[in-house]
Amino acid sequence: MEAARGLEAAGAHGLVICTNTMHKLADDVQAAVSIPLIHIADATAHAVVEAGVKRPALLATRFTMEQDFYKGRLADKYGLQPVVPNQAGRDMVHRVIYDELCQGVVEDRSKAAYIAEVGRMRRDEKVDSVIMGCTEITMLIGQGDFDIPVFDTTRIHAEAAIEFALS
Repeated sequence: MEAARGLEAAGAHGLVICTNTMHKLADDVQAAVSIPLIHIADATAHAVVEAGVKRPALLATRFTMEQDFYKGRLADKYGLQPVVPNQAGRDMVHRVIYDELCQGVVEDRSKAAYIAEVGRMRRDEKVDSVIMGCTEITMLIGQGDFDIPVFDTTRIHAEAAIEFALS
């Protein structure tokens, strides 16, 4: 909160938190300042709604998948039905993020595991799209790996920040 207040005092007109997981503090940050916070889940939700899909698979850190600050916002504010992997899938997705991607390691077997998990979720959970809800996931998978819409939250959030700055 101190950093947000410092940025506001220095003349910032808006804030971004450049990570999905740390948006768990977004409401507290927003409450601490009078300038807008461009929320990554809001920007992502707008893209999902615009694409005409409703039931995205949410791949992210365990915190983002299991706590309500992100998926609850998608559901409550935008009427979306985000679906997270089952326990084994969440464990795998989280492990790959922290043990590999955050270390700069990109493994073909991990890419295959992510693709297989999305395939399982399409079959069993009827997801119609994928939210890459962690900034590191783009190192591993992308739109070219799927025939359903894939939402790169890093790009979407950056574009929303640019749009805000230019408005």
